[in-house]
Amino acid sequence: MTEPLGPSTGWGVLHLFCHRTPDTDRQAVAAAVKRAVSDEHQVVPVAVLGHKADLGFMALGPDLWRLRALQADLQAAGLVVAQSYVSLTEVSEYAAGVPDAMKQARLYPQLPPEGKPAFCFYPMSKRRDVGHNWYTLPYDERLELMYAHGKSGREFAGRVLQVVTGSTGLDDFEWGVTLFGVHPDDLKEVVYTMRFDEASARYAEFGPFYAGMVAPLDDVLDAAGL
Repeated sequence: MTEPLGPSTGWGVLHLFCHRTPDTDRQAVAAAVKRAVSDEHQVVPVAVLGHKADLGFMALGPDLWRLRALQADLQAAGLVVAQSYVSLTEVSEYAAGVPDAMKQARLYPQLPPEGKPAFCFYPMSKRRDVGHNWYTLPYDERLELMYAHGKSGREFAGRVLQVVTGSTGLDDFEWGVTLFGVHPDDLKEVVYTMRFDEASARYAEFGPFYAGMVAPLDDVLDAAGL
């Protein structure tokens, strides 16, 4: 058996957005998810809206090999991965002073949150343009900008749960952002509001957005026509 591989703190996170095919085996998909969950990894099924994918899975846990096995099992079940994202849970350098309970919630989140079925995922990075290079700013200035950015987000407490995972050196962007909301317009409003913060307006670059609904696996498979 291959030795488990994971981060020294926190968990690995794998987002898979998939298309079904005529050969997709519903029972094999369900079995793949159940095996991962039985191995103490979380798997959040999502019914994806739009043409980018039919369904998605946000999987997280301590062993990257187990996440890779889930990916292989889903592909063997006949799903085609249209897009993926690899990241790690983290406590950012700007959150060093938060209470330990908040740090643990960021490193080891329990998902999906109850009562928040609206889902959105997107990757993002900080800009490095001449005159707008986040990484040339002094730390204290970056900290102040991120504090203001976080203050905007906290106005949506109870309506939106934001899970930010780090992907520098692991994927094409620097962070993955997963949002769970009570209503889809909660997600629309929080992203719109936070884009006016200087940390986003001047320094953020965004990748493609994936939106859908979190639901029990059987409901998601039904929605995908399986």
